Amino acid sequence: MSPKDRYKKEAARAALAEVPKGCWLGVGTGTTTNYFIQLLPKRWVKGAVASSEATAKALRRRGIRVVPMIPTRKLAVYVDGADAADARLRLIKGGGGALTREKIVATASRKFVCIADGSKLVKRLGRFPVPLEVVPIAREQVAAAVRKIGGRPVWRKRFITDN
Repeated sequence: MSPKDRYKKEAARAALAEVPKGCWLGVGTGTTTNYFIQLLPKRWVKGAVASSEATAKALRRRGIRVVPMIPTRKLAVYVDGADAADARLRLIKGGGGALTREKIVATASRKFVCIADGSKLVKRLGRFPVPLEVVPIAREQVAAAVRKIGGRPVWRKRFITDN
């Protein structure tokens, strides 16, 4: 295991302390989150809402019940990683394409726990493109709005989100 992977695993292990036993849990997407899933005891939570299909598969493989998002089920904690973080703990998230689902699960949770190792710390946010998830019919409309505020939209060809 590389040093970077060891740091991700340690960050994931630290997040376990933030998850109350017997709760409903929200789980994000990404490599550090995968370590969290591997470390999460099978009977620790009632079930989990996954922010992506890949996360749902990983949870099921681990023997953790995956449940749908419903308004009456408040999630105790949402655990997810970040693509980048600055010294003020501002984050860029969603670079992997699960941005919309991640925001929905985060909004339905009482607490957000971000797991990230030191490799995610940057001096200035925005060194790589900020992702926007857009439904196909709105692509040109959103691109025009992004240009209007000074952005330069780039379509990730052959990239399809879970939505």
